[in-house]
Amino acid sequence: MIMEKNVYSKSIVDWGKKHPETLVLSADLGSSCEIMDFKKEFPDRYLSMGIAEQNMVSWAAGLAREGYLPYLHTFGVFLYRRVLDQVEMSVAYGNLPVGLVGFVPGLLTPGGVSHQSTNDIASLRAVPNMRIYSISDATDIEGFLPMAYEAGGPFYVRMLRKEVPRLFPANETIQFNHARVVAEGTDVALFTESFATEEGMKAVKVLQKHGVSVQMLAVSTLKPFTDPQVVDALKKVKYGAVTYENHNIIGGLGTCVAEVIAENGLNTKLVKCGVNDEYTHGASKMYLLKKYNVDAMSCIKAVEKLIGKDLGIDESEIEEVRFEDYNGIA
Repeated sequence: MIMEKNVYSKSIVDWGKKHPETLVLSADLGSSCEIMDFKKEFPDRYLSMGIAEQNMVSWAAGLAREGYLPYLHTFGVFLYRRVLDQVEMSVAYGNLPVGLVGFVPGLLTPGGVSHQSTNDIASLRAVPNMRIYSISDATDIEGFLPMAYEAGGPFYVRMLRKEVPRLFPANETIQFNHARVVAEGTDVALFTESFATEEGMKAVKVLQKHGVSVQMLAVSTLKPFTDPQVVDALKKVKYGAVTYENHNIIGGLGTCVAEVIAENGLNTKLVKCGVNDEYTHGASKMYLLKKYNVDAMSCIKAVEKLIGKDLGIDESEIEEVRFEDYNGIA
């Protein structure tokens, strides 16, 4: 597998060179959020706000009104749960260009419930003017800042860090409100986000070997959620849809797709795969993925439930899938 390190670090520095109005704000997690290189390059445009996230959001709103582009950096859970009032009244109400860059989304931390943002999408989807994005790989990271800038307004992004897979070609940049078609199929529509995209690609490869044809879409824009490809995929498939997300099954990607089904009057069955409406705890990544239904086997079981058939797939089949086998399977 192609893994790349500190992709966001390089991206934010490059962005800062092109846009001198860029300011990076840190809530005492500069190293953890890959912004120390930005501090070295532009020390006068790096603001360390301490562990005072509400204050940081209020500052960012004022800076945005003065013509700056403030990007706030900390773990995702601290950018929506403890600062919601400031986000709504100071940032979203004025539709200001403030970026909330949330790292270790969902189950991507052993820190337990206090650090795991498993309902961030649900919480922020109800905030007017807020755009919500989710990153799946290094290519998404590299194209994200220009895309969010062109889309305008305030945004929250579920960002990845450290070693990140390269799932998509570097020239196929992320697009606003436009999912990537990862695989073409006519039996089941599979919608993924965050690291569930990588696990979903593994699952699709195994499902294909067992005769299941999957239309897979990797979703990067969760609000707005008006991509016509979603309706097209739902109409195309025989059995229905599976949503597979690094989030609570209530209020996230699964709910987005359910709303599309209802609003378009589609006679389509939906199975949601993700955290089953519960508080999670701290442990290693793979343990958490298996326990809370966010690993590739959980995705396969969701597909089996949808089509009403036990395919007899064993964990070893997933482990045997090589990166080069599922990279670019479309």
